[in-house]
Amino acid sequence: MMATVQATEHYIDITQDICGGRPRITGTRMTVADVALMRFQMNQSLEEIAGTYDLPLAAVYSAMAYYFDHREEIDQRSAQDAAFVEDLRQQYPSKLQAKLNMVRPHSA
Repeated sequence: MMATVQATEHYIDITQDICGGRPRITGTRMTVADVALMRFQMNQSLEEIAGTYDLPLAAVYSAMAYYFDHREEIDQRSAQDAAFVEDLRQQYPSKLQAKLNMVRPHSA
């Protein structure tokens, strides 16, 4: 009889004081959500992600496997993070952007 091994446990780590407790590739600050974003929104292949960030390809595949197993939770947290950032942008508009707009006003 064959033993079942969970490869994601070898490559995915969750530590409360690193990356806010978000699941990440072990030994890095690259979160599972980061990998999913690069794959789906930036259209990068898993091989490109691994090569660009010098990660084991198996770790990147494990991150995607973990993402699919926890998709709803990860997507919800990512949406909350994006809403938080947008709220901060609304509360504290960029002073640099305001100055740039004064120098070169938008054409109508």
